[in-house]
This record gives sequence, structure tokens and C-alpha cells, in this order.
Amino acid sequence: MKASQFTLATLRQTPSDADIISAQLMLKAGLIRKLASGLYVWMPTGLRVLRQVEKIVREEMERINAQELLMPVTQPAEVWQESGRWEDYGAELLRFKDRHQRDFVLGPTHEEVITDIARGELKSYKQLPATYYQIQTKFRDEIRPRFGVMRAREFTMKDAYSFHIDKESLAKTYADFYEAYSRIFSRLGLNFRAVQADTGSIGGFASHEFHVLADSGEDDIAFSSQSDYSANVELAEAICTDVRKAPTAERTDVDTPNMPTCEEVATHLGIDLKQTVKTLIVKGSYSDDNPDMPKLVALVLRGDHTLNELKAEKLPQIKAPLEMATEDEIKEAGLIKGYISVDLASYGIFVVADRTAAVMSDFVSGANIPHKHTTGMNWDKDAKFDVVADIRNVVDGDPSPDGQGVLQIKRGIEVGHIFQLGDKYSKAMNCTVLGKEGKPVTLMMGCYGIGVSRIIAAALEQNHDDKGILWADTPNPNDNIAPFFVAVVPMKSKDGQAESKAEELYQLLKNKGVNVLLDDRDERAGVKFADLELIGIPHRIVVSERNLAEGKYEYAKRGNDDKQMLSLDEILAKF
Repeated sequence: MKASQFTLATLRQTPSDADIISAQLMLKAGLIRKLASGLYVWMPTGLRVLRQVEKIVREEMERINAQELLMPVTQPAEVWQESGRWEDYGAELLRFKDRHQRDFVLGPTHEEVITDIARGELKSYKQLPATYYQIQTKFRDEIRPRFGVMRAREFTMKDAYSFHIDKESLAKTYADFYEAYSRIFSRLGLNFRAVQADTGSIGGFASHEFHVLADSGEDDIAFSSQSDYSANVELAEAICTDVRKAPTAERTDVDTPNMPTCEEVATHLGIDLKQTVKTLIVKGSYSDDNPDMPKLVALVLRGDHTLNELKAEKLPQIKAPLEMATEDEIKEAGLIKGYISVDLASYGIFVVADRTAAVMSDFVSGANIPHKHTTGMNWDKDAKFDVVADIRNVVDGDPSPDGQGVLQIKRGIEVGHIFQLGDKYSKAMNCTVLGKEGKPVTLMMGCYGIGVSRIIAAALEQNHDDKGILWADTPNPNDNIAPFFVAVVPMKSKDGQAESKAEELYQLLKNKGVNVLLDDRDERAGVKFADLELIGIPHRIVVSERNLAEGKYEYAKRGNDDKQMLSLDEILAKF
């Protein structure tokens, strides 16, 4: 491609509304242009990158015998109503009516559609397992789109779905996708981790997320310092190896005026935050159908720990999804918000103590008196809990759940997610085949997603410098996702020799199948170099009259200031 005939669309100034480095670079380098909040146009430069990622994804999908199809982004409400997600999915599901007043959605995912396809096409166990995938536009009506294409409303995703006669077959395909995803991210040269994850709104009974490690990531990932263990912080088990010590202090109420938080109390009393506890009141799972369950539940954690809502709401006594009690409900129970005690036996409130909180002694809690806390609190002597459970997020230094080393917490950007769905959708939508015994069998399903457009933003969060994009070095140069692999830059010459030789080199490289850009624009050399560095083209060859006199070309690799003088044969051999 010749730059004079190509829309590079680079910018000199960083857009003011670009909130992270990848968004800034994608806009400045002309990869994307913003149309509206969460909606972006992929410019020619960016689309070339997107297509490179898609190519690698397709190759790995074909390697595990997944069949490509293409489903519509517009989906009828009937299939969502059939699966039960029409009401359950939430506000991110954009619903609309056509001219005939029929309900439709813009698909954020395609479990319902693919299940409808499967029940129409798959009739016998002999056709299984069957795996389908697509690379398609998705739409999720994000309440606050941000981070450029990282959390856009419209995005490109590869989603795959597998159908099986039993769990064993599903587990095998799940393992195939785990390996395929690992190969994809390795081929892209990304620093990533696969972690155990919660199944969330998709459902199922097993799940792994793939995260690109970056400081700008939205998710906290826990890793063992001595093993391969890794998990999303939401799922990582918090192990407590401490043993409760014998009490040494007496229970005493102290003044803590206008100090409802553990941090304020610890500072006021001159003690470690770890010597305090906080008591959170949530709604219990009581209902007319479940009258034996509590109406309110107290969750007790050490003062420096944070509640893990996913863990807590899995307890049978707690309403799911988890809901904090309202101020009126707290007041009606006789409790003082910000000063709630752990001594709740007389209030009829079910008490859940986190594992770490349960082994504390001589701790400080609320006194359930306005502007007072209690020091010298001890379990069994001064208060009791009904149950001990893991209800907190892990922190740096916690023991690894596999017994090897300690946990380290890093930030990650989720770029892939795989699920063993089981029969959640196939059962709801009556997706069956005839089994070996000649009777209908409900199919088991797997679901496997990759954020194709998000991968590009994640790659830039990992790979950039003060000049612009640094596309990751890949094990195979053909897997490099830069929009162009080599740029040939002619310097202006009196007799046009440099331009002629640059054209000749451009054609030679092009004929060899190299993804090459000839920067033949009528611009100063500094402008050309700045654009090429901003875009991140990995290799640059400068053709000048002076160097041609010696039969040489100036070669430089992006990110390396060292320049080499190479002959034409050496250049061609290099690529």
C-alpha cells in the first residue's frame, strides 16, 4: 500500500475525552474515530489490525474443528423469552419494536439463537459433538461506556458454542478451547493469564477467564507465588491459618464521636486497622415460601478486608442477588448504622463471621450506641456467631488455596471467557437429540468468547512508549498484528533516484508477501517518522541518495534507536 493513497488519519493532539492510554493511542494513530458514546468507526489502519486478529482466531478455531457461521445481531424476543433471559438479563439488553410492534433485541450474546439452530439441525447423538463459532458485532447498552473500545457499546466478538451428549464430551471440548485460547494469546505475543472465574449471568458450572495483565485492568487477579494457581479475586478462596488467642482485655465502651468507619476509629484509638471489625447488614433469604430463613443477616469482617458479594450471596441464609439492608430496616431492627455491634443475639439477627474475623480476639466493634465503639471484644465471651464462612476478597500475602506459596494481586483486562454451560439453555429451549437408547437426550452446552476488538486495546495497554504504539513481538512474524509490518521511506533526491529505488524495494517486498507500506507522501522526513512510530510499524527502511551511493539502505526496528546499514540482498533476506 502507498501512503499517498491511504488514509493514515493520525492526530497531533491527544483527544481530551480519551481516558486510558490505549484509547489515546488508537485515536491519535488513526485506528478509530468516535461517532457517539461507546460507538467507534474502525478506520482503514485500525481495520487492518482487526483483520489480523480475526485471522489468528479463525486459524485456531479451525484447528479444533469449529465450524464458522454468522448469526444476525438482531434477534426476536421470543427466543429470549423462551430461555428466561428476557427479563433477567438487565438494562444492557437493548430492546426495541419493529414497525409491526414485534419485540426484538440487539444481541449482546447468541446462546438463544445458536440453541434454536441446534435444535433444528441436530437430530441424533451421531452428529455430536458439534461446535459452531462466529465473528460478529455485539451490542450491550453500557450505562457508562468508557476506555475507548475496551468498554464500548458496540464491539467485535468471537463467540463459539458446542453441543454434547454428556458432560465428559463437554469437558473435552472445553479443554480444547482452553488450549486454543492459550495459543491465540501466545501467538499475539501478549502477557496473559487464564484464571478460574465465576459463571455470572451466563450460567453453567465451570468457567475460566483469560486476562491480559495491565495496570489499567478492571479486574483483580490473584496468583500464587510458587505455583500455577490463579483465579479472579471474586472467586479466589481466602484461606485463614491463624488461631484465635485467649482473651486478655475486658469489654469497654469508648467514645468515638462522628466516627462510623473502622479507619476513623483505628486512627482515633491509635490501633492497627486489623484490630477492628466491621458489621454489614444484608437482607436474608426469608420469604413466605422459606419462613425458616432470617430476614436480616450480619456479615462480620476484619476492618481492613472487603466483602466479596458473590461469595456471600451463595450462602443459603442470604438473599441472592445480595442486597444491603436499607437504613429504615436497620433502624427498625434496633441497630445504629455505623456503630453496629457484633453482639446481636438479643436482636434475632443471624451472624456470619468471615474466617479471619472468627479467629480475632480483643478486637474493636461498634457498641450499637450512637458515637460509641467497644474495645476488648471476644467471641464466645462477649458475642457469638452462627456460621463461619469465606466472605471476603483475598489480599496480597494470603496463603494460596492450593497450599503453595502466597497470593499476589495484579490487574487484568479480560479478553476471553469460556464456560461449561451444562443444560441451562438446551433444557429451557427443549434442545434434544435421539440418544443411543433411542430416547430424547437434552444436550450439554459450552460457550466460548473472545473480545476481538478488546484484544487490540489490551495489547496497546501492554505495549507502548512515549512515541506511540509498540506492537508486541510475536513468535511468528506472520502473526504480528501491526497494520503494516515494514515501512519503506524515500528521502527526497535531486534526480529522483531515492524515490525510484524505494518504489523498486517496495515492489520486491510486496511480491515476497511482506505487509509493506511505501511512505511516498509529500511530507518532511520528521513528519513521516513521527507517524510511523505513532502507528507502531515494526520495521523501517529509509532510502536516501547518500546511502544509495554506497549501495546501502538504512534499517531500524521500532523501539530500538540503533540503525543498521544493509545491502539490498540483506534487506530481502531479512524479510
